[in-house]
Amino acid sequence: MAGKTGFSPKAVLGDWRFRHLGSLALAALVVVGFGMLRPEWSPMHRWNRAFGDASLVLIAMVMVMGPLSRLWRPAAAALAWRREFGVWGFLAAVVHGGFILFGWVELEWQRLFGLELHPALQQYVMFDKGFALGNVIGILALLYGLGLALTSNDLSQRWFGMGVWKYFQQGSYVLWALIVAHTAYFLFIHFLDFHRRVPEPNQLQWPFVILVTLVMVMQGAASWQTWRLRRQRMA
Repeated sequence: MAGKTGFSPKAVLGDWRFRHLGSLALAALVVVGFGMLRPEWSPMHRWNRAFGDASLVLIAMVMVMGPLSRLWRPAAAALAWRREFGVWGFLAAVVHGGFILFGWVELEWQRLFGLELHPALQQYVMFDKGFALGNVIGILALLYGLGLALTSNDLSQRWFGMGVWKYFQQGSYVLWALIVAHTAYFLFIHFLDFHRRVPEPNQLQWPFVILVTLVMVMQGAASWQTWRLRRQRMA
């Protein structure tokens, strides 16, 4: 009798194409969810922030998967999704940057760095140092993310070797720090200017603080757990 071939959930979950489709679907849901939170905003700012916030959430999920798997063994099954979540988190950040470049500064790269055209002098002068700093941090995060996204594949893993590849991918901690700094500036600081009307507090300020704190607590707990188990083995 010929062997039977049937549907295997484990095989489907292990397929990178399925993981990419699942990650894309999750990213789309998160973007739409954030977009619905701000119906009163202009379309440019509404979707600009929605893609940026979705990128933050996806990268945060990447950052907690490793610590969670150390603290709770069954969570190790989700580690295979880190690569796809990271790639789509980066792509969401690229769209976020596109909104800034085309919609906010309208392809005037000088404005991206806080410069504005002075009508009397007919030259660009520094107008907003904070906006410049926030965007520089965001650009650095995009460059870091690009490097990580381009090497998040089996081919790069084989080409570099596991040791070098893992060392390079540890740059995700630098990427996370840059993303947190970039987001914190625009959530808490950018609009605190006495020359213009201060808007209502952003409703995502406290969720952002909770999310960042959660990532820090998970990483700290996982590090302590690893240290404790190592001490036990040595003893």
